[in-house]
Amino acid sequence: MSVDGWESELLPLAERVAAQAQRGEQVEAYVGRSTDTSVRVYEGEIEQLQSAQAEGIGIRVIRDGRVGFAYGGVLDEASMAEVLAEARDNAAFGTPDEWAGLATPDGVPVPDLDLWSDDLAAFSTDDKVALAMELERLTLAHDDRVRVEQSEYADTLGEAAVATSTGVRAAGRECGCYVVVSTLATEGDETQTGFAFSVGRRPGQLDIAKAAGEGADRATRLLGAVKPPSKRLTVVFDPYVTAQFLSVLSSALNGEAVLKGRSLFAHRVGEEVASPLFTLVDDGTNPLAFSATPVDGEGLATRRTPLIEGGVLRGFLQSSYSGRRSGTASTGNAVRAFKSTPSCGALALQLAPGTRSQAELVADIDDGVLIQQVAGIHSGVNAVSGDFSTGASGIVIAGGELGGPVREFTIASTIQRMLKDVAEVGSDVDWLPMRAAGVSLVIHDVTMSGA
Repeated sequence: MSVDGWESELLPLAERVAAQAQRGEQVEAYVGRSTDTSVRVYEGEIEQLQSAQAEGIGIRVIRDGRVGFAYGGVLDEASMAEVLAEARDNAAFGTPDEWAGLATPDGVPVPDLDLWSDDLAAFSTDDKVALAMELERLTLAHDDRVRVEQSEYADTLGEAAVATSTGVRAAGRECGCYVVVSTLATEGDETQTGFAFSVGRRPGQLDIAKAAGEGADRATRLLGAVKPPSKRLTVVFDPYVTAQFLSVLSSALNGEAVLKGRSLFAHRVGEEVASPLFTLVDDGTNPLAFSATPVDGEGLATRRTPLIEGGVLRGFLQSSYSGRRSGTASTGNAVRAFKSTPSCGALALQLAPGTRSQAELVADIDDGVLIQQVAGIHSGVNAVSGDFSTGASGIVIAGGELGGPVREFTIASTIQRMLKDVAEVGSDVDWLPMRAAGVSLVIHDVTMSGA
């Protein structure tokens, strides 16, 4: 098949393996190839330079409900034959599962996405180093109180192909790059931290000047931070904090978690679970998302999947296995590498944005706090009970204006209550090097525990 005018070299390899399925068995071949590079500089010198290339094949064999899997890192015919034989042997030791089975074509066309950049593929190591160094230089130039802990450039280029004896044939490729700067701002005996990103599909899309300014500002604006008094108030999540919140929320919207009884949303499809202002989708077809991809880990087309629409729970993320077992269908959300079997996961979470900037949101809040950073959000949130508690730092909001910085406090509520208390979503969508986009988010009645 062809995607964006490109013919996959890996798909014929996967097809040859899948064609070797014996009577009474299903065979899936997933072939992947990737190159990842990162450059980290410190004080104008290269601190670390890494470039890793990987390719290989993962093969699943299913017979009588028993699943066998094996993988190898060489793509010649003899090596792939050995991997297939090993997967067959492993299937004999599997536990029978009535729901086991490979994906089958579902009629959803593979989107024609422009996710590849020849400019990035040809971008030299010297140019990558130069970008990281320029980011450090620009950040330091913003404020003499700022030091750069690290300035980094990173990119990834990958392609994959999937073929099954059940008729799936698909391939795709994508790439992306980003810069990130971590900052320290010092005044007297006090030091505060900051960070900033810029993401693109090709180097020319990176805005290192913007990242430098944000990285310096995030650190310096927290200088003089104090521990605030405990009270209930309105919080405004900075876009990066919202992206982290959505990543945690996605674990409760995972079809596999629902089947295992590990989701607070189990048996609630069709119910109002959030504010009418809250619409959350997973959309791997959005080319603006760093993690966009045309096909999922089982070779099915990615698609736009509404999860919460106007506050109403519409459904869950599904792989073919979880969809089959739950009586629904795959949503094109199988994720994997060639060394693993597919599991269910988010591809590109996005909140439907509002119409106002963060500054406009703040202007309407009498008593609140802009949450700029959180700590321990993944360990402090329970996707089953919904309990939410995380350390935070940020800026006081008083009378519609930003005031002094605060730190060493905890914000707490439950996911259920926070979703219902969403008061507004900002217009400031921020694309990040992760599986969720950021946007400012206003939530009423959150407990701040400080002094």
